[in-house]
Amino acid sequence: MKSKFVLLMMALMFCAVPMFAQGGGAAASGGTSWVPVAAGFAMAIASGLCALGQGRAVAGACEGIARNPGAFPLIRFALLLGLVLIESLALYVFAVLFIFRP
Repeated sequence: MKSKFVLLMMALMFCAVPMFAQGGGAAASGGTSWVPVAAGFAMAIASGLCALGQGRAVAGACEGIARNPGAFPLIRFALLLGLVLIESLALYVFAVLFIFRP
């Protein structure tokens, strides 16, 4: 089992070697630009974590309103403020994505 895993990892590494081969374009001018790749990963991670945070916030607010309907205005205000702050994370990452574009 372990030898199969090692062989699989070696095969994957050998398949990845041509990706780093020197070619025309950005590689010939001094190096490969990893900014778009990193920006894509950053946006994906930020969006995923925002979705998880928003889901937990809404679930907690629904549970709080169900337990104490009299506190609805306070819970709604806290929920909206929290959702705005959570969503701002994705917007900041999106803005940084365009600022540091090559």
